[in-house]
Amino acid sequence: MKAGAAALLDGRTAVIDDTSLRGRAMCRALSDATDRWLAALFEEATRGDGRGLTLVATGGYGRQELAPGSDLDVWLLHDGRDDVSAVAERLWYPIWDAGLKLGHAVRTPKQAQAMIGEDLDTATASLSARHVAGETALASDFVGVALDRWRRKGVRWLDTLHVRLIARHGLAGEVAFLLEPDLKEGRGGLRDIHALRWAEATRPVMLPGDAEVLTAAEDTLLDVRVALHRLTKRAADDLLLDRQDEVAAALGDADADALMARVSAAGRTVAWVSDEAWRREMSTFRTSIGRAFRRERSVGPGLVLRDQEIHVDPAADFEDRSLVLRAGAVAAASMMPIDRQSLDLLAARAPALDGPWPDAAREALVDLLSKGHAAIPVLETLDQRHLLERVLPEWGAVRSKPQRNALHRFTVDRHLCEAAANAAGFTTTVGRPDLLLIGTWLHDIGKGYPGDHTDVGIELVTAIGARMGFPPDDVDTLVAMVRHHLLLPDVATRRDLSDPHVIQGVAAAAGSLQTLELLAALTEADSRATGPSAWGPWKAELVNELVRRAAHVLRGGEPEEQVDGFPGAEVRALMALGRTVVRVDAPQLTVVAPDRPGLFSRVAGTLALKGLTVLAAEAGGGDGMAASQFRVESGGTEVSWDEVVADVRKAIDGRLAIEARLAQRARTGRRMPAAMRLVAEPSVRVDNTASGNSTVVEVRAPDRLGVLYRITRAFADLDLDIRSAKVATLGHEVVDSFYVRTTSGSKIEDRDHVRELERAILHQLSL
Repeated sequence: MKAGAAALLDGRTAVIDDTSLRGRAMCRALSDATDRWLAALFEEATRGDGRGLTLVATGGYGRQELAPGSDLDVWLLHDGRDDVSAVAERLWYPIWDAGLKLGHAVRTPKQAQAMIGEDLDTATASLSARHVAGETALASDFVGVALDRWRRKGVRWLDTLHVRLIARHGLAGEVAFLLEPDLKEGRGGLRDIHALRWAEATRPVMLPGDAEVLTAAEDTLLDVRVALHRLTKRAADDLLLDRQDEVAAALGDADADALMARVSAAGRTVAWVSDEAWRREMSTFRTSIGRAFRRERSVGPGLVLRDQEIHVDPAADFEDRSLVLRAGAVAAASMMPIDRQSLDLLAARAPALDGPWPDAAREALVDLLSKGHAAIPVLETLDQRHLLERVLPEWGAVRSKPQRNALHRFTVDRHLCEAAANAAGFTTTVGRPDLLLIGTWLHDIGKGYPGDHTDVGIELVTAIGARMGFPPDDVDTLVAMVRHHLLLPDVATRRDLSDPHVIQGVAAAAGSLQTLELLAALTEADSRATGPSAWGPWKAELVNELVRRAAHVLRGGEPEEQVDGFPGAEVRALMALGRTVVRVDAPQLTVVAPDRPGLFSRVAGTLALKGLTVLAAEAGGGDGMAASQFRVESGGTEVSWDEVVADVRKAIDGRLAIEARLAQRARTGRRMPAAMRLVAEPSVRVDNTASGNSTVVEVRAPDRLGVLYRITRAFADLDLDIRSAKVATLGHEVVDSFYVRTTSGSKIEDRDHVRELERAILHQLSL
């Protein structure tokens, strides 16, 4: 590369290093600097003779959206020059030598034009083609013909474009709601904007005002993408947790939460505009059969169904404070969208529900939420015009609010809508479906405000319930749903359900069968809306058992004693043999062996080495023998139970170097996920009130290899017997609860002993 071109390459570096340039301005400056550099390279490659040649930029470079890590997409067009291959080599190699990724092609204009009709990627790339160097007329002629061909023939590509869009969303997820969104390929990302503009180039698909809001959202996404490329020094489009604080600081956001709220809002806007446009474009309504739907049909006061859309009559009574929610309920029931002009009309004229609600408004909200997942796009549509805040002023505090918690996959507002949609599936199982739907929709509303979200939510829902027109008893039930929305999953996964003390506590907290059944439905709806790790067969089994036992007490019965507690008759028979027994009844492992310190811990460590996750465990002993039972899961991988049994036996006999093996696995394992950084430092809570005969020790810690082994090793060091254990993994955090006793069978009530226990566990977790 000659000195002149090298100096121009330095110009690219200067633009990238100039942090005063952000987003779109930086992309354009970098594109301009790259144009100058490539023009100099073109001059050198052609040796000053550019006749019959033109270099055009395509793709993101052609759109002048060149981020620091972006590829350079260029085509060398020629009119048949014999030396074009040699020119191309002299042009491409300096770009590669500079360490840049290059997407390139050498074609005649006719070849390129022909490919527009054969290859979608070529066709869309040509839409952003622009002259960089060489004969201007050759580039202009090609660009003009390419655009004309797309306008005439591009319509046939739209279906393929839409299919690709849906497939891409399935792989990349949603920009607005993911903890670590893909800014480019995700639903609501930059690629969706490009696809809409490609579609728009064939014929109008967007409505007035869409282009402006898309540009504003694109500005936000480009700002973030450019900052991310600068920080990572590569083409990074996944906004990972470990970069969010740095990106926020680079862009002047108060913190990562503020940054992610902006990203979420931009992604939601892009997704909504895109979905609406593609729905209209893909609709079969354009056919002659579809035109039969133009006949109007009244679907409620002030509302009509026309052209497969819900319209608000301009002459409707806008003093009717139920109008917004009635329109939403009709849209969800019919699975027809509210037309755009009607939305704008509602946004301009609909009154706020800032006083006592009319019955029709409350009934319409229940009706809307009862439609399940069909309600979510309607709620999103209303929220796009901030109409949900007219209904519920508190909604603004949770709108687009991120949850920097690896367990959650959605922003707070979307989580509430998803949970309510899930709750709609349980309305036939409860006596008050209206309270179930409203309570579920509001259960986390306190997350939009400072302080403990449950405490804040109780205060908010007390006021909201009364404002909605519920009588005091119903308001109390809604408040109880918020107060206890974590009660059932927490107790089921962390406490011994055979303990009468535990069951009585849950029954007392619920207070009534009606509230208990509402909490049971809320628990599953909430868990399923949280993330894939928040609900599964084991958790469902535990919650159902807890609800059954608590309901028995609420019906006037005594807490059910476990008829045959662990170890039961079958295990006691194994203990009577006086020798080691390791038995598998997948997914359950039973171990019987002569009692010795650390036996439980050795088995737990071995299971960790075999890649098995312990969900729950029980232990007991007598007459010099110890027994333990572990319920495990493999995470979907195939388990060689013969190997598991063999290694457990080795561990029991002291022939397996568990500590060394775990340390080696930790060194050679995969890097700690960035989401782990959100997990708090390990903590220990000792509770002598949760059980009538044991001390309950609850440990929260990052989910590292062998964590159960280390906790139980601390118990062994202090000669404590583990009676039962509940092990729950929440994202990248474990919440393990242990029922333990001293060797004399008593609780750990001495304060010094408790402090030593805490010290021992925290020490083990620090290793």
